[in-house]
Amino acid sequence: MNTTHPSFPTLGALLEHAAGLLDAAQLAYGHGTTNARDEAVWLTLWSLGLPLDSDLSELGTRPISNDEQARVLALIERRITTRQPAAYLTHEAWLQGVPFYVDERVIVPRSFIAELIANAEGTESIDPWLGEHTRRVLDLCTGNGSLAVLAALAWPDVTVDAADLSPDALAVARINVDKHGLQDRIRLIESDGWANVPDRYDLILCNPPYVSRASMEALPAEYRAEPVISLDGGLGGGDDGMDFVRHLLDHALDHMNEHAVLVLEIGNEREHFERAFPTLLAYWPDTTSGEGPVLLLTREALEDWQATRYMTGGAA
Repeated sequence: MNTTHPSFPTLGALLEHAAGLLDAAQLAYGHGTTNARDEAVWLTLWSLGLPLDSDLSELGTRPISNDEQARVLALIERRITTRQPAAYLTHEAWLQGVPFYVDERVIVPRSFIAELIANAEGTESIDPWLGEHTRRVLDLCTGNGSLAVLAALAWPDVTVDAADLSPDALAVARINVDKHGLQDRIRLIESDGWANVPDRYDLILCNPPYVSRASMEALPAEYRAEPVISLDGGLGGGDDGMDFVRHLLDHALDHMNEHAVLVLEIGNEREHFERAFPTLLAYWPDTTSGEGPVLLLTREALEDWQATRYMTGGAA
C-alpha cells in the first residue's frame, strides 16, 4: 500500500482523507460502525486520544501535527491491510454507551439483546416480562461479558452468572467485569453449553453461535477474523446454524424458575429457526433491525413445545 500522503492542516481535512481511503478499500463494517465515514471518525479520534463523542463541527478546524497525522494514517492503513475489525485495533468496543475491552479472543460485541436490556430508542424493553421475582440472571455464551455487565448495570438487584466454553473468552470477560467493578455480582463459569451451569434462573440471555453454513461461507474478512466457535452454528455438523440452539432449548426448562423467560439472538437466521422449531411459540420484540434478530420464550411456551414434541414422537 502506498504510504505517501499529502499533509493535512486540520482534523477535518484529515478525516475526509481517511474516510476516502477506507471507502476506496471496500471494507466491510458492522463492528461498531456501518460506513467508512463513521469508521474514519472512530479511528481518528481514538488515535488522537479525543472523546469519541466529540463535536466534529468544533474540532474540524483543529490543527494537526505531522506526528498526529502519521499516527492516524498508520492506524487507517492497518485497518485496510489487515481487514481486522476496528475494535481489534483499538481494543475497545462500545455497546449501548458502555465501553468494553476486546481482542481477537472474542467476537466484537454487537448483540441486539443489548438494545432490549437498555430499552434503546426504537426498541422494546424486556422489563414487562420481569418483576420482583427476577433475581438471578444467566448470560450463556457470554463472550467478552458485555451482556452480563449490561444486565448487572440495568438491574441493580440481580446477580448474574456468565458462562462460556472458551477459557480465552472468559479471560476477556474477567477484564470487563473488573473494569466495571461488578466482581461481587457477576460469576464467570467455564461451561460447554449447560454442562457446568448448576442453577435455575429467572432470566436467561443467550447470543450463541447461529450462523448457517451458507452464511458462514459468505462472510467478509472482517467477520472471519473473529473466533469461528462464536459464530458458526454448524460446528455440530448441521447446515442451518441451529446446532447449539437445539441443545439450548432441549435443556432450558431444567434451568428456568417459575415465570422465567429466555431471550435468544439468532440474527438473520429466523427462517432456519422457525423451520427447526415450527411448534414453538416465540415472541419477536422490536429491535433497531425490526423483528427477527431476537426472540423471547416464556417457560410456559417451552413447556407447551416439549409437550407437543412428546405427543408427536419427538419432532420439534
